[in-house]
Amino acid sequence: MTPETVTEGSRSPDRFSTTRWSVVLACVDVAAGKDTARKALADLCKTYWRPIFAFICRRGYSLPDAQDLTQDFFVMVLEGDLLKRADPNRGRFRSLLLKALQNFLVDDTIRKRARKRGGGMKFVSWDEWMAEAPSNFAITTQEAESWPPEKIFDVRWAATTVEHALRHLGEECEVRGHRRVFDALSDCLAAERQDVSYAKLSKSLGVPETAVKRLVHQLRQRYRALLREEVAQTLERPEDVDEELRYLCAVLAVRAA
Repeated sequence: MTPETVTEGSRSPDRFSTTRWSVVLACVDVAAGKDTARKALADLCKTYWRPIFAFICRRGYSLPDAQDLTQDFFVMVLEGDLLKRADPNRGRFRSLLLKALQNFLVDDTIRKRARKRGGGMKFVSWDEWMAEAPSNFAITTQEAESWPPEKIFDVRWAATTVEHALRHLGEECEVRGHRRVFDALSDCLAAERQDVSYAKLSKSLGVPETAVKRLVHQLRQRYRALLREEVAQTLERPEDVDEELRYLCAVLAVRAA
């Protein structure tokens, strides 16, 4: 293996294109573009179902009930009613989704209407999703029982965002024939530099330490760019990206403390 560039992104980390969430907001109040908005919203929901499910479980519902309520909630979100009433600012998908979820769980009329409209539709295929995209992040029993639902939602949200960025990075490396490099170095991406054993990694990969440092640097740069893009997809305004990233890091820092 040569210490060449392991991944090469096609986008600048500072580029802010039209996002899924901005598409949803542009169409949610008008008839035009509904199909496009619905698909964008469905993609976001499928990506971020774990925080919703975790929040509902923490509110005391059994696993089967929480699964059913997650399905019903998605039905109402895709109908658009919950998004219109949740928050007039509607800048962040994360905060709006949480507010919509809180409204959904306290309003029995909304839940009954969702069940009627959904007709038993399975928006989330639990077995397939669990097998296809397992989470490497775990909340301990003590944390699950002591943390407020809102904290569990935020931690699950942040973990999901990070995991998606890492998954995309791994896929890029695999396409370029460097999956082994990613698997060996992925744990270094969020670690402090003093905690990285370049000598051990050098021996494992069979390349000089200087090459390992270069590879880690390249992967970190691309990982940050992908994380930024992942966060941007859930925002309406480009100026909110840095603030949302800081919030994400703060949430995970509290979790790790």
